[in-house]
Amino acid sequence: MTPLSAPNRLLAVLAAFDHEHTALSLTDISRRAGLSLTTAHRLVAALTEWGALERDAEGAYHVGLRLWEIAALAPRGLALRQIALPYLEDLYEATHENVQLAVRDGAEVVYTEWISGRSSVGVRIQVGARWPLHATGVGLALLAHTQPAFQDAYCAGPLAAYTPYTITDPARLRRALAEVRRTGSAVSSRQVTDDALSVAAAVRGRDGTVAAAVSVVVPHADAQIPALIPAVRLAARGISRALGWRPTARTVPPA
Repeated sequence: MTPLSAPNRLLAVLAAFDHEHTALSLTDISRRAGLSLTTAHRLVAALTEWGALERDAEGAYHVGLRLWEIAALAPRGLALRQIALPYLEDLYEATHENVQLAVRDGAEVVYTEWISGRSSVGVRIQVGARWPLHATGVGLALLAHTQPAFQDAYCAGPLAAYTPYTITDPARLRRALAEVRRTGSAVSSRQVTDDALSVAAAVRGRDGTVAAAVSVVVPHADAQIPALIPAVRLAARGISRALGWRPTARTVPPA
């Protein structure tokens, strides 16, 4: 195996942390990063001194605030969230259900904001979480507007299943994406959990390309899809306009 370069060793230390591993000992970091304990100790010390990592009273390491400061500069992160938040709050007030904002990163969707009501259906989502594009409403809304070559490669699989209702058939996925483009909205029913349904719509940037997607997640049993679709599309259009997009006859889906 080719030894990791110095930058890649630093990145391996940071990549040792995820949503299931938010607090790690030095030994944990060494093992998860695939580094010797000596190398991990040296890199962790440097990252801690800079503020990328923090050490708690028990000796465990956590991601530091310095990384949050840097990440906040990402145009698809905090900046997008700040622009979108008023429209997400309006959508929440209209539904009192889970409201989400997400962007695409390769073959995955990354959640950048989530508003949840006390009585909302439980979801396996949190800010920063990643899911495959085909398994979520926001993912379908984003995937439907990618380049045809990317869609072909993605639909070719493999398509992971999380419930018996997850779309895993390439032909069915292609039909679902065509429906998203035709209607301007995506409906994902029981694909991640068997009790939830999401309705999503794409958000466009200034140049008209899809920059993000917004969704509302409700209990499947009493989902009022015809009422949710216009509410979600209205939120998506509001965010798009705030980003500088101006609709044309070609980009506006039918009412």
